[in-house]
Formats: sequence, structure tokens, C-alpha cells
Amino acid sequence: MHEMSLSMDTVDLVVEQATQQGFNKVTKVWLEIGVLSCVEPDTIKFCFDLAAKETIAQDAALEIVPKAGEAHCYDCDKAISLAQRGESCPICHGYKLKVLQGDEMRIKEIEVE
Repeated sequence: MHEMSLSMDTVDLVVEQATQQGFNKVTKVWLEIGVLSCVEPDTIKFCFDLAAKETIAQDAALEIVPKAGEAHCYDCDKAISLAQRGESCPICHGYKLKVLQGDEMRIKEIEVE
């Protein structure tokens, strides 16, 4: 389950940044997860709560911000939207696609006290 290691890394980064800036408590984290990232948002939420135990991020709310998937189709030379990996181009039904966005996961914002 790679969501646990992703959650641990996220908590480490959030705690590090909050501590460096002199804050004592993280109350909320906004995490952007692309629909093509192969990361399960519900599992991330569960793992985040576990990873945050006994840190200044314990009990912090985790808000998942979905990021749409976009790709370039080499067959028809169009930018397209993708809802999940493995889909064909909705225009020409080709599979020669280059993902442009939606495969990332990043911390968008941190709320602290």
C-alpha cells in the first residue's frame, strides 16, 4: 500500500514546514491528488490520520482537492480530458497519449496555529 508511505512523507513535510515557521499546531491540510495518479483518496485520508499521530499534525483535517486528467493524443494531435488511466482518446479512440496533468499529488495549502 503506497498510500501509507505517501501519507508519511506528506505529514513529515507538513510538520517540517510548520515547525520551521514557528507554528505549534497544524489544523488543516489541502492535498491535491490527480485522477490519473493511482492514489486512492479514501486510503490517503485513513493513512494520513495514522501518520499524523503524536505529531503537531495530529487531528488535522485533510481536504482532498481532485485534479482533472489531461493528455495529448498523438494520433489526432488534440488535447483531451481523461477520467482514468487506460482510457482511449474520446475523439479518435487512439491510445498514443502523453499525460499532461492529473498524475501528480501535492500539498496545496496548510492551515496552522
